[in-house]
Parts: sequence; C-alpha cells; structure tokens
Amino acid sequence: MSALRFAGYAALFDRADRAGDVIRAGAFARPERVPLLWQHRGAPIGRIAAIGEDARGLRIAGEIDDARLAALVRAQAVDGLSVGYRPLRIAQGARRELLRVALAEVSLVAVPMQPGARIDRVG
Repeated sequence: MSALRFAGYAALFDRADRAGDVIRAGAFARPERVPLLWQHRGAPIGRIAAIGEDARGLRIAGEIDDARLAALVRAQAVDGLSVGYRPLRIAQGARRELLRVALAEVSLVAVPMQPGARIDRVG
C-alpha cells in the first residue's frame, strides 16, 4: 500500500485553543523540517512534505505511511492535527499569546488542542 497524502492546518492564528493559548501570525516564521507523529509520541508515521504559514495558520502537506492510521484518515475517523513546540516569545494578557515558537513536531491526533486544526484534503 502506498502512502496516503493529506493536507491541512496544524495550527490556526488568532483563535484560542482548549488551554486558552493564542498563536499569532509569524510565530512559526521559517519552520524547519519536523517529524510527523501519532498523538505526539513514538516513531514518525510518515513525513511532512511541505510546511509554512499562510494568512490562516500553519499549513502542512504530508504523507502517512502507517496503514492503520492511513485507513482511519481515509475513513474520516481521525482528522485532527496538532503541533509540539517550545515557546520562545510570548505576551501575557487575558490569554497567553505565542509570538514566536520553536516547532518540534506535528502530530496526527484524535482530539486536537485547537478544534479547527484539521486535515482538509486527502488523496
């Protein structure tokens, strides 16, 4: 079975996540190559082919090699995306604003911290 290609947003700008954090545009300036994980753990499940900010958030395109996870994504049973990062610059107000982060990984997740961070294209 060949890898399943997908695309979506791993993070959205200017929207509070479930913890109340807000990521601002420019936080991921020049993201480096990072692994694609399952639920922020373990060995990579595929690869990220393209990553970058646009007006909406951190857009990624990738491939899932794990046949079981690819089947779940294909069936739309799992479509969440999430980012693992280390904050470099924040502003603290009513909410913690992430102004610059060091991206460590992107994960396919069952329940994303940011509800709108989802796969929106498969195939």
